[in-house]
Amino acid sequence: MIPIIQREVVEKRKWADNTDVLDILAISESTPGPISINAATYIGFRVAGFWGSLFATFGLVLPSFVIIYAISFFYKTFMSWTIIQAAFKGLSAGVVILLFMAVIKLKKAVPNSWLSIVLFALTLAGMLAINIFQIKIPFITLMIIATGMIVGIIATLLDRKGVKK
Repeated sequence: MIPIIQREVVEKRKWADNTDVLDILAISESTPGPISINAATYIGFRVAGFWGSLFATFGLVLPSFVIIYAISFFYKTFMSWTIIQAAFKGLSAGVVILLFMAVIKLKKAVPNSWLSIVLFALTLAGMLAINIFQIKIPFITLMIIATGMIVGIIATLLDRKGVKK
């Protein structure tokens, strides 16, 4: 969803810029629910206030709900088709490419600092740990939150120390 959000909101509709998309991602990741719904609510509010957020969220949720509800009646038959299984395998490869493209586009809006490099490395290490060591998601999430807090405190203290000089 991130590349689609970036393309639609920044490039196509010009409702926001890449910095705003980073803010949307931060807000969406820190609130419950899928990123697309949180982003739609945020952008809807920004463009048209309360009613914009309500209708943007409703407009995003309703079609998916109807489609999934209809598919649920035929799920077992649907998933037994070889072509559907192959399509899902192809989609998973496509998702990796889309995420990579989004990272490249959004990287331009992230300042190059030691803090962003450290946080990127820690996030990458956490993702690898999840897959390689089969670490449970709640544990790694708590570790990432704790690490982020420690790095943030250190960065703030170092910035304050640099300001006093």
